[in-house]
Amino acid sequence: MAVRYDITHTTVYRYKTPVTFGLHRVMFRPRDSHDLRVLATDLVVSPDAYVRMIHDPHSNSVALVQPMGEARELRIVCSFTIEHLPTPIDELALDPGAEVLPFAYSLEDRLDLEHYLRPHHDDPDGTLIRWAHQFLHTDQPNNTRDVLARMNAHIGQSLRYAARDEEGTQTPLETLTLGSGSCRDYALLMMEAARRLGIATRFVSGYIYDAALDTGAPAEPGQAVSGAGSTHAWLHAYLPGAGWIAFDPTNNLMGGAQLIRVGVARDPALAAPISGSWYGEPEAYEGLEATVVVRRISG
Repeated sequence: MAVRYDITHTTVYRYKTPVTFGLHRVMFRPRDSHDLRVLATDLVVSPDAYVRMIHDPHSNSVALVQPMGEARELRIVCSFTIEHLPTPIDELALDPGAEVLPFAYSLEDRLDLEHYLRPHHDDPDGTLIRWAHQFLHTDQPNNTRDVLARMNAHIGQSLRYAARDEEGTQTPLETLTLGSGSCRDYALLMMEAARRLGIATRFVSGYIYDAALDTGAPAEPGQAVSGAGSTHAWLHAYLPGAGWIAFDPTNNLMGGAQLIRVGVARDPALAAPISGSWYGEPEAYEGLEATVVVRRISG
């Protein structure tokens, strides 16, 4: 059954003295697909700004925002209404040749997936590959979906979740060393580990629906959601026959029932919700506030 959501994402940057602004890149509009239909969008910027829309190399919809004049505050309010109809994960059957690891992608798929297969972070001592191998059986076949499910669950169970507002993502080795991370750190860790097992992965930026925040009622036992109320991050793994499947190690979710996809990229740095520059005295910057409201309106 299709579900409709209203999403409002408000970001406010504040400064002690008036500053001017460079170009800002805002990724807020989901791309229409069979599982997600965009019904309405709105982007409001203060001070007034010149806005133009482009598609990036991953075909994400990106707004290039150039605020005009000086101001002590930059406010960007992104809102949209979508209809979401994710396919149940148990209906996404894998091709027979991909059901067990290791498997080989077809030549056609491999050419298109090359950037998603290649690790993006060094592992000089083999720490990450050893960590990834703990999810493989040594005495029986390794079902592809089961290996990913074990890895997805282990990250949230063994690491400490720590929300972080500042930009940037920890490397996988930093996350393992610290024993903690944000949703984007968890996603990158699993992405890089899965790539070392021969599985193509990509980073996903968007939002997660939490019924407790929508209704004000406490979450049901075992249903607590981390990452709600702000932007959220997870990953897709490309499995032949099923296509891109969502894995959210922060909440041990598989499939996209609660996940609202906005942008995808081969690396988290390429899918920041908002990035840009400003010009003024270095001490002028006071900080930012970001809030996200996801409201289910039907379905």
